[in-house]
Amino acid sequence: MEVILASASPRRLALLRQVGVEPIVKVSHIEEVSSAATPQELVKENALLKGRAVCRTSSRGDLVVAADTVVALDGTVLGKPASPEEAMEMLRMLSGRTHQVHTGLAVFYGGREKAVVETTDVTFAPLTDAMIRRYIATGEPDDKAGAYGIQGIAALFIPSIRGSYSNVVGLPLASLYAVCNALGVDFYDTVHDPGHGPGRTSP
Repeated sequence: MEVILASASPRRLALLRQVGVEPIVKVSHIEEVSSAATPQELVKENALLKGRAVCRTSSRGDLVVAADTVVALDGTVLGKPASPEEAMEMLRMLSGRTHQVHTGLAVFYGGREKAVVETTDVTFAPLTDAMIRRYIATGEPDDKAGAYGIQGIAALFIPSIRGSYSNVVGLPLASLYAVCNALGVDFYDTVHDPGHGPGRTSP
């Protein structure tokens, strides 16, 4: 059985490697849904779309993992900033407040699929404009939802979270373990294989 990650995210790949999984990376290239009734419905629908697209070019016996993550403040989704000015605006909004990170996780195996949504509350310390400018100058916010990366320099600004840390990075590992088990896949005996070679990318 192959483990297939339906995502180009280097952070999701790193999280799987953290638990000993070397997946094949297949990017779906589908057009993602941009709006839904709630951020939770949005990420769940996009995760399912990504996974189903990759399943069409994969074996029924492969384990396909797909995910979609958004940052939401008061129910409003904050995407990746298009400019330093937009990053500044987002970080000012997050400053001194608690927001939510929602990840839709969809797993496919043996013709079955199961999708869940994981939510983590993230609290930011108050940030001055000078602090925000220095952070933006590092380039870290450029490709990240909400204009920050908890696994990087932004950890300095986050005094507390409630929920899964790996969810904020982009892939809730404990939920992945539970979903795999629900689909009849023993994560350690069948998927976890520290002896795998380097990660592979599907053409």
